[in-house]
Amino acid sequence: MKNRDEIAQALAASGYIADADLATAISLMQLLRRPLLLEGEAGVGKTEVAKALAKVHATELIRLQCYEGLDQSSALYEWNYQRQLLAIQAHRGMDSIEDQVFSEKYLLERPLLAAIRRAQAPVLLIDEIDRADDEFEAFLLELLSDFQVSIPELGTIAAVTIPHVVLTSNGTRELSDALRRRCLYHYVDYPDVDRETRIILARVAGASPSLSLQIARMVENVRKEELRKVPGVAETLDWAAALVGLEISDLHDAPETVYETLVCLLKTHEDRARVTPEVTQRLLGRVA
Repeated sequence: MKNRDEIAQALAASGYIADADLATAISLMQLLRRPLLLEGEAGVGKTEVAKALAKVHATELIRLQCYEGLDQSSALYEWNYQRQLLAIQAHRGMDSIEDQVFSEKYLLERPLLAAIRRAQAPVLLIDEIDRADDEFEAFLLELLSDFQVSIPELGTIAAVTIPHVVLTSNGTRELSDALRRRCLYHYVDYPDVDRETRIILARVAGASPSLSLQIARMVENVRKEELRKVPGVAETLDWAAALVGLEISDLHDAPETVYETLVCLLKTHEDRARVTPEVTQRLLGRVA
């Protein structure tokens, strides 16, 4: 699937509303068989891109969640030491036991190894790569260049298929130039009102077009306030689902409910205190 419009339609059918630039980036990712680096604020839908791609390709999603201190063994493979120890105790004295315990039977696949050994190319999501350290990033770069790994006891394992690789970053740490050069790049921003309206319609059952538009406009207004944590798309969908569940059909008819349900959007004490009923009324006044 290489056509940008076809990709956008397929993503929409899976519940993800992509803009033209993202659809183009995914098109080129598939054409060139290159990893795609998605950067942007938390909550803008970067992880959802990988989930939608897995649905589009009807394939497995393999996720590696990055964190500070992540090492190769946690991401690539480990040996099942407990089973190895039991086998050694059970076959004490056998000359071949060492070769036996360092075999496939005792190998524990972690996400990176699993991704290159699937018969059908999976979507490999390397989530929040900026949380990992420089050493892990260097190792990852080598893997993404050759799509093969070396396990001392087993030798070199080459990829059975090349996975569709999506990396995400919240921009908490500057990534290396080498990793950026290896990947295609797209910055995922908060959606505009039109696209967020379409997202609500696609993801929230029972949301009318008029209510969805009002919600998208209200969220846009909230994001312009000086907040500690700007609400993302996930928060928008939670708020929309709450309003639909409360049978709200027009925000202007229920200003108190609008204010009370902003707990779905505002996730810190400071932000909740800042968006008072008076501020909510002011923001609501800008919603046509």
